[in-house]
Amino acid sequence: MAHSYTRSIPRAWSAVAKVFVALGDTHRQRILLMFEKGERLNVSEIAAASALSRPAISYHLKVLREAGVLLSEKRGREVYFWVNRARLESALAAVADYVRENA
Repeated sequence: MAHSYTRSIPRAWSAVAKVFVALGDTHRQRILLMFEKGERLNVSEIAAASALSRPAISYHLKVLREAGVLLSEKRGREVYFWVNRARLESALAAVADYVRENA
């Protein structure tokens, strides 16, 4: 057993953990799955395709953005979101590397 991990998570793993925590919610998973490759969506477009309220969508987008899963840009009065593919690939690669080297 790796006793060093029983008390604290390594600093490098914290960023990876944020991605998985953000993706641990089914609503956020559904939001992520709405995006097609290269697509940018705003809150209204996501809310129109979801059963969640606009404030709930905004909350979930905030969690995904803070975890680095989504990137955003404000254009006029709208904020557009898109998948941060590099961040997701990095987090998945870190887990795959850990499994390959330690499991």
